[in-house]
Amino acid sequence: MTITIEPPPAASPPREPAAPVPPPGTPAASPQPAATPPPASVPPMRLALQVPGIALSILAVVALGFVVHLILVSQLQYQRNQQTAFADFRAELARGTAPVGQTRAEFSDTGEVAKETLVEPGSPVAVLQIKAIGLRAVVVEGTSGEDLRQGPGHRRDSVMPGQAGTSVLMGRRSAYGGPFRDLDLLLPGDQIKVVTGQGEHMYVVRGLRYPGEPAPAPLATGQGRLTLTTADGDPFIPRDILRVDADLVTPAQPAPPRKFGAASLPPAEAAMATDPAAWTPLMLWGQALLLGTLAVTYLRARWGGWQTWIVGAPVLGAFGFAIADQAARLLPNLL
Repeated sequence: MTITIEPPPAASPPREPAAPVPPPGTPAASPQPAATPPPASVPPMRLALQVPGIALSILAVVALGFVVHLILVSQLQYQRNQQTAFADFRAELARGTAPVGQTRAEFSDTGEVAKETLVEPGSPVAVLQIKAIGLRAVVVEGTSGEDLRQGPGHRRDSVMPGQAGTSVLMGRRSAYGGPFRDLDLLLPGDQIKVVTGQGEHMYVVRGLRYPGEPAPAPLATGQGRLTLTTADGDPFIPRDILRVDADLVTPAQPAPPRKFGAASLPPAEAAMATDPAAWTPLMLWGQALLLGTLAVTYLRARWGGWQTWIVGAPVLGAFGFAIADQAARLLPNLL
């Protein structure tokens, strides 16, 4: 008899446990969204592509800052400089040490003159007042572009106002307060008062004078004259030179001996001259701005946009205004 052995049945694959059935009234669970792959990383902007754009932006800001400086900031600087100069000059008048010539005397403890030094450019020497045009300004020594940022300037080779001879004062027409912007409104007979270390002096306007017109007749011995000089033309667009001549009507004061004449004055103190001494600080501030630009470009690639500009904008703004201030010295000093 043959015995047949059958193979055991194949094992069925294990079944997954059934999901638990939620109790009645339970809301069905929303299907889970499929996982999204992470976005591909965006390569950062290359530093070489950022430099031209940032450089052009900063150049535009500097140009705009130069215009803002001439129109607005320079006016504020003029007001501050005038307040400081008036306080200094009033103190010198009270002490009796206000300069009345090209030199300033220094006294010893015994009251004797120890030595004489030249009056430094920018030092206050007088107060000019013209009621007809509402002008009251402190006059400083010197007529370079840097000196005329503080107010009207006294030409150093001429006598002081109130003394016998011709005293020349120069002032800007538009920038840095534009103290002489209304000189063309003066009429013959208008009065001009000047206060110096020798007292108050009154002048009467003779008339206005433009290039090519004859100069007034030479002064007689003991007479005095005041000549106010500024630019003529539209604001910030000078075309010519305007002069106002006025005769001294109060007694002329004695003038101390002069130490130098017109030949000793630097060219920067002539009418409508520029100040070449501004090139050195202008180049230094320009280099500082370049380094600041590179630093801002580097930080922008590392930090991001707004973080960098919060830190860099004030620094670059300060550099820009310093450059604008020095660049203004390269413009005509009567502008």
